[in-house]
Amino acid sequence: MGDDHRLGRRARGWLRFLHRKATTPDDWSSSGRPAPWWDDKSTPPVLNFARFDLSESSYAVPMMADVTPAWREVYVDIMDGLLSRHTTHWAAIDWLTQIGHDPDRAHYPEEFIKLWLPRHLAGEYDMPGWTANGVEPWGLAPDPVGAEGNLFFKGWLNLLLGFHGYVSRDRKWNEPFSVAGLDDTTYSWTHDGINALLTRQWTERPEGPHCENTKIWPYCLSAAGLGLRMHDILTGGGDHWVYDNWVEILRQRYLGMTAGGTVEWTALYYDPLADYVHRAGPTSGLSIAVYMLPQNPVLAEALYRTAVDKIGWSDPTRPVRSLPDPRFLLLGIVLAREFGDYVTFANLDAYAEEHFRPGFFGSAADDFGWGFGLDEPFPRGQLNGLLMMAEIGGPGAWSRVFTEPNLAKFDQPTVSEVDFPYLGIDMAYNEGETGILHIGTYAATSSHRGRATTFRVSQLADTATCVLRCDGAPYERWRALDRHTIEVDLVIGDHELQVFPAPPTATTIPIGTERGHDVHPRLQLVDPGVHSGLAGTRRPADQGAAPGGAAGRLDLPFGGGSIPRPPCACC
Repeated sequence: MGDDHRLGRRARGWLRFLHRKATTPDDWSSSGRPAPWWDDKSTPPVLNFARFDLSESSYAVPMMADVTPAWREVYVDIMDGLLSRHTTHWAAIDWLTQIGHDPDRAHYPEEFIKLWLPRHLAGEYDMPGWTANGVEPWGLAPDPVGAEGNLFFKGWLNLLLGFHGYVSRDRKWNEPFSVAGLDDTTYSWTHDGINALLTRQWTERPEGPHCENTKIWPYCLSAAGLGLRMHDILTGGGDHWVYDNWVEILRQRYLGMTAGGTVEWTALYYDPLADYVHRAGPTSGLSIAVYMLPQNPVLAEALYRTAVDKIGWSDPTRPVRSLPDPRFLLLGIVLAREFGDYVTFANLDAYAEEHFRPGFFGSAADDFGWGFGLDEPFPRGQLNGLLMMAEIGGPGAWSRVFTEPNLAKFDQPTVSEVDFPYLGIDMAYNEGETGILHIGTYAATSSHRGRATTFRVSQLADTATCVLRCDGAPYERWRALDRHTIEVDLVIGDHELQVFPAPPTATTIPIGTERGHDVHPRLQLVDPGVHSGLAGTRRPADQGAAPGGAAGRLDLPFGGGSIPRPPCACC
């Protein structure tokens, strides 16, 4: 199984790249443009906006915080970077520029109509992804949060705000902050205010608020439900009931299920004005299931099982059937791991290793991502953010963020002031029975290996009695700053430290604390006899293709290729 107490090499490489993206200034205002590494290309026409890179890159953050609960400052920095961008003009670019009906709607291609539109309204109906600010029944709404018909913007923003609270306990985002509106107006919101508005709108329309004007998407609503769930976790509130009630409406109106529980079709969206359900095959249910899983695991599993059986991914004797958009296969991998479905996981994982081009990149190959066979300078943030969920913790790690949230971490000894991204922390947790703080370090920037650094440990019971060990031996290179805080000197590299609350005895000294083999956590799901390698060979864990070329680019043999069409809605 995966390691719930250590980040694997791939997760460390993705963390480094994501931290760089989130903390490097760029201009998301109306007079600027996001840096090119923010993914505004994946899954057109509905998700090809940089805002969705912000949301999907966030999913791994609370999962990593659950692996290293005693070191969280890097995750706070990342969430601040993602949230500060989610309040800007470019985050709401669709709502602020797609005013009225799409002027091109009479000219959609036939293939587009077949996949996305009600046939009887073709030529007079806006494509999904066109937010149509200003159309009936709501009229023009200059505030993208306050709008009655822009659920998906505030739904994901509310989820990100919840993740920030989960890794920080700092309610800074519950102080008023500005959100960019139409014509560079600004609107003041708080986390509590957004959550309350979403709850009110959902209460008034139990079938679900409009994700974009005139369309209700189960996909967006299930993500919004997670935001309500996380707000309840952080505040002790009780707003998630609106999602629980909505699930019953989903069963009646937005899903076609047999008496035996098999899903025959799922609704991509429902238009209450036209009273029209746009149906898709069971595979589209994977996009709902990943959000539904922590909220309604039974229905989520029905969506998942039907999808992987229908498309044949659960049958190891059949070749993996790919789809034009890899998003659904990535969701299959994540969900297979969540459910502990080892057969489907091994099947899809082997395909991903061969076709999605994982590799380490940058001047010293310290960053990690999947290239997906695209000739692009940076890994696609949306697709990588999803697949990274299968690299962190053990099976069920995503669900446990919401069903078994770790809030005790805030009152336990905590590592801070780490010189990241030079020194990295891949293990930081407090052992419940003994009170020992376990810390694992590595050189997050290879060129800084061997350099001197320091970090702090705070919230200790009493620095007068604590004792440190490093790599199995007593360690004296530290000093007390006050009764509850120490500062530790270290050489950047691979080390394992333990901070004992009192002098250790023979029974409290950890046995076998060597770093091990850095096994790739998601491959530990696969039986050792199951093939999981590249091009017919077994690969060492976390070993990417050889890097080369200029820094900051996926300098790997990813090759050309493209994601040519929107996702298939027919299966």
